[in-house]
Amino acid sequence: MIRKAVGAIVYQGDKLLIVHKTNINTGKGKQTIEGEWDFVKGGVEEEDQDLQHSILRELQEETGSIEFKIIKVLKEKICFDFPDKISNQIGFKSQETTMFLVKFFGDINSLRSIDSEISQIIFLDMDEAAEILTHRDTVNYFIKNYKEIANVKKDRT
Repeated sequence: MIRKAVGAIVYQGDKLLIVHKTNINTGKGKQTIEGEWDFVKGGVEEEDQDLQHSILRELQEETGSIEFKIIKVLKEKICFDFPDKISNQIGFKSQETTMFLVKFFGDINSLRSIDSEISQIIFLDMDEAAEILTHRDTVNYFIKNYKEIANVKKDRT
């Protein structure tokens, strides 16, 4: 079974938002994991009206803010298979993540996760993102789409 998900590459000026996840949702509730650095991502829920609603909900849950504007839906998705251990815990074999480029308009210092999955929220230079992201699929996606992301950011800053 494929889990449908959304993700956001969030920027403010020359900085990108990265979150540190320490819990995941499983069939048995939240479970602690070894921390991982990632873009805001999460599963599409039944009550979500569409993918845009889904990513705005995830952004609010993971950052505590609603001060975001979707700039662009990126054409390519991040697709991967879960390791067997995680797959058994969450009930999905793989994930397909629709990615958005999103601008943050608020105060960086006001960000506080309202979701217990996130332990830390940071903004860092675009060039540093590939060095800190935990998942190889996300790093490869970011590197492959770096030029498009940089160009859109430059045009919309």
